[in-house]
Amino acid sequence: MLIDPKANKVRGVAKLTKKDARSSTGLFLLEGPQGLKEALDRPKLIVELFATENALARYEDLFDRVESARIDVQLVSEPVLKALTDTTTPQGIVAVCRQLHVTLDDIIAAKPQLVALLANIRDPGNAGTVLRAADASGADAVIFSANSVDVYNPKVVRSTTGSLFHLPFAIDVEIDEAIAKLKAAGLQVFAANGGGVEIPSLSKDDLAAPTTWVFGNEAWGFEQTTLDLVDREVAVPLYGAAESLNLATAASICLYASAFAQNT
Repeated sequence: MLIDPKANKVRGVAKLTKKDARSSTGLFLLEGPQGLKEALDRPKLIVELFATENALARYEDLFDRVESARIDVQLVSEPVLKALTDTTTPQGIVAVCRQLHVTLDDIIAAKPQLVALLANIRDPGNAGTVLRAADASGADAVIFSANSVDVYNPKVVRSTTGSLFHLPFAIDVEIDEAIAKLKAAGLQVFAANGGGVEIPSLSKDDLAAPTTWVFGNEAWGFEQTTLDLVDREVAVPLYGAAESLNLATAASICLYASAFAQNT
């Protein structure tokens, strides 16, 4: 059992909470039982696995799957587990995984029908929740623009609750390049923007067509150069007194509007 939080091994793994270490190694941290459950569907991505005695006992069925996948578990003390994460109350499990993003060209080659493009999204919780909503709505891919939050940030990873492993995503893509290539591939591009035409005003044919939804920065929205590139600005109507919707909530509504039209 690893018991010293200051051991070189522990410090080396803990560095993966920082973007520079993730970028240089091609690895990232995955915390908690739900993330591990999803990662076990792609076990070759798991490089190392750390767990406390309490976690082994609490998630016995999960660790039976770990054993079946022939993944070694490094037992650690509670203080060591806490040193490996950036959470206040860690759940007793930390895995080191290989990064799994794809390229924009890979996404286009798969002939997607529904794509989410995150343009300069900075909030980790929003970014992860949009990826989760894209997964739930059956979207084919998510694209993170350059200047967006790092998808391998532990807060983003946690907020995806395992959806990170379910659909392809690309990172560090230039917005103009993404829009141009997606249009060339036959997708219409909608910017989710409060000043646009409201979703209920769109026809089913409009929503059922292959679509990329672009979601802008939480604080300032879209740069005009991005709006100049899209086919249409589309708004989620507000029927109550709220001034606006949380970005991830609005993204969920937009993605599901397309998903309903494409699947019915």
